[in-house]
Amino acid sequence: MLLADILQSNHVKVPLAATDKTTAIKELVELLAKTGDIQDVPRVLDSVLQREATRTTGVGYGLAIPHSKCPAATHLTMAVGKPVEPIDFQSIDGQPVFLIVLLVSPPKETGAHIQALAKISRLMTLESFRSNLRQCPTSQAVYDAIVAQEKNLAVTV
Repeated sequence: MLLADILQSNHVKVPLAATDKTTAIKELVELLAKTGDIQDVPRVLDSVLQREATRTTGVGYGLAIPHSKCPAATHLTMAVGKPVEPIDFQSIDGQPVFLIVLLVSPPKETGAHIQALAKISRLMTLESFRSNLRQCPTSQAVYDAIVAQEKNLAVTV
């Protein structure tokens, strides 16, 4: 699985207007609705926020991956946002996040959902990749960095 198969360039927002995690999640859910990938914003938002309330999705390395399996989703979809200033996500390492990756899938797509979570986490363990993302000034630059890093890993594996 490639994240580039899930992520579309119009699903990336730099900068996010949000200054807190709930608003950031809402902004990304609304981005997916704007592009037509989800229809029921309140239901998807509620599902993601309920999941977030059970355990933080701030996984460290400046990354948060809010996610949910929700019947309102028809397929696995992904949105990425980069706030102007890092946001407190109550991350496991105590650090604020500079990149938020939202994943939403139907309940029956568990395998693809888990693979996408793992792929995002794996990419973010690379310091050079994180550093590159921090410097990306635009939505297109973030999208291009993700696609390029995946291609680079495919060549080196």
